[in-house]
Amino acid sequence: MSSEKILLKIYNGQAVTPTGILNNATVLVRSGIIESVAEGNLGAPGAIEIDAKGQFIAPGLIDIQVNGYNSVSFCFEGASKISEEFKATTLTVSDVKKATEGLWEEGVTTYFPTLTTNSQEVLKKNFGILAKAMEDPSFLGSIPGFHLEGPYISEVDGYRGAHPLEHVRKPVWSEFLELYKASGEKIILITVAPEVEGAYDFIRKCRELGIVVSLGHHNGTAGQIKQAIDNGAGLATHLGNGCAGTINRHHNPIWPQLADGRLRISFIADGFHLPPEMLQVFYKTKGVDNIVITSDITSYAGLPAGIYKIKDGKTVEKTADGNLLFSEGGLYGSASPLRNGVAHIMKVSGCGLVNAIRMTTLNPAFVHNLDDRGVLEKGKRADLILFTMENEKMIILKTIVAGKEVYSKD
Repeated sequence: MSSEKILLKIYNGQAVTPTGILNNATVLVRSGIIESVAEGNLGAPGAIEIDAKGQFIAPGLIDIQVNGYNSVSFCFEGASKISEEFKATTLTVSDVKKATEGLWEEGVTTYFPTLTTNSQEVLKKNFGILAKAMEDPSFLGSIPGFHLEGPYISEVDGYRGAHPLEHVRKPVWSEFLELYKASGEKIILITVAPEVEGAYDFIRKCRELGIVVSLGHHNGTAGQIKQAIDNGAGLATHLGNGCAGTINRHHNPIWPQLADGRLRISFIADGFHLPPEMLQVFYKTKGVDNIVITSDITSYAGLPAGIYKIKDGKTVEKTADGNLLFSEGGLYGSASPLRNGVAHIMKVSGCGLVNAIRMTTLNPAFVHNLDDRGVLEKGKRADLILFTMENEKMIILKTIVAGKEVYSKD
């Protein structure tokens, strides 16, 4: 199905909007753009018709932290083809397309390929490949930009997480500009630690370029966190993770980020990274408008359960339910797609489907100034998913990107 000058009619569905669910709804799409969203079976002579059969219709999910998918890694030595033995190859546009198509099947229509702490050489090379992928029309605009998580983070064990210590460093503006140029000036989100030397000046300069600055993998004090926010930091990266296992119960990085109303937060709601009680507190404290749910998925997402060898002989175990366990202790990112976060946050917080969808669509779009997507509304991109909720699971049945059907479970 081509999206050009074609009228698409999706009818007999439950349309999920920020204000509620429209029953027996119709969504009309012309030339890849939403033309109308309304209750009832709207007339559309000559349209290609899809009977939603009472299923939910929602904007496609937006994931701001995707390290890879289905053996493709954006981060480590190119695309890490994970088998029984560690093997690293050079990232290609075809690899990026493979990951993108896999994410479409998970209901993700927009995502930020995320590069984590690595050498300058690898980061520059992979940003260059990703920039080429962005220019490929077959991606249908699913990649609006990139997330750089590190290397300007804490070097302290626990706070650093699985980021390699040898590549953690202080921010140097000229070095970052090399990465920014290699990305085609499409780094739109960066995670930094507020306590590292030079962080405040770096944050100001990133904001001047329109880059969203997020605080993560840090052990900042309340004062350092406040000063980072004063200088333009507006988001927290996977709050509650990227943090040491043992912290002071009063003086730690979590409370100041929850307390400051200027700071929105992202978190991973896969059921492994955070306990239900913490998710409940985050949801009640920040409120639905100030939360972005992300997946933090890695190249192990989409692969069978098992033990995989990685660099230096270390291993990662993927469990049958999607958990990723690092051989040196702790988690190694996630293998659970964003749709699982939708179902889990509903289960533990009681937020309801409308708010769960908001935290995975409209909110990430708003935070990153993606005003062409993220909501079922006239004039927005027709990035749509049809799905059911069954046994506390979100089942994706169809994915439509820019008006083109890219996945069908049938």
